[in-house]
Amino acid sequence: MMTSSWPKIILFGDSITQFSFGEGGWGAFIADKLQRKCDVVNRGLSGYNTSLAKLALPRLLPKSQIPQVSVLTLFMGANDAALEELYPQQYISVSSYVANMKAMIDYLQEGGLEASKIVLITPPPIYGEGWKKHCQTTYGVAQNRTNANTGLYAKACCTVAKDLGIEVLDIYTIMQQEPKWERYLLDGLHLSPDGNQFLGEQLWKMLEPKTRDLPMQLPDWKDVDPNNPEEALLK
Repeated sequence: MMTSSWPKIILFGDSITQFSFGEGGWGAFIADKLQRKCDVVNRGLSGYNTSLAKLALPRLLPKSQIPQVSVLTLFMGANDAALEELYPQQYISVSSYVANMKAMIDYLQEGGLEASKIVLITPPPIYGEGWKKHCQTTYGVAQNRTNANTGLYAKACCTVAKDLGIEVLDIYTIMQQEPKWERYLLDGLHLSPDGNQFLGEQLWKMLEPKTRDLPMQLPDWKDVDPNNPEEALLK
């Protein structure tokens, strides 16, 4: 079965999303699962907090394109959770984070995207020792995020999801339930290869039911009459 326009899965977030198409990345994992069914589109914006993302969203996804979206993941909060006194250029208060998340969801729903087609992902935990070392050796600055503070944003993300009837992947909580969970973080913040695999597998559990009925795009080559391929491919 063919459609005139391929359905789209939009991955919208910060650097953890932007980097997800790298080797072994969780976005690439999802794209591989959905070959020939839809386009998996990476719209990760490294360094962005929700205030910037809220402004960028209409440019990245005009309302006219929203009807083509089968699922959108909204994965923000890791930058909002920067400590205000140490990294004010990224810091966003929890209350502003909530307002920004709701504003982005409102925009998507105004464009016709149903709540069942949106998946929120909480920021992952912070491994303090790893991130402290990374901040010192890479940037020469003090540790500008803590796990406890990031947890406030993860909790707020779950609250937004509950309030709006949207599914949420609480990666902050479930990751820390794993033994030696710090192995999932490359530098204390961004995902390691193991972390990418873990997130990809957890997210696929949520996306598989939402994409199960998407048809295969274009017929199997064995079903194409070599003497009349136009019948299968051009009609």
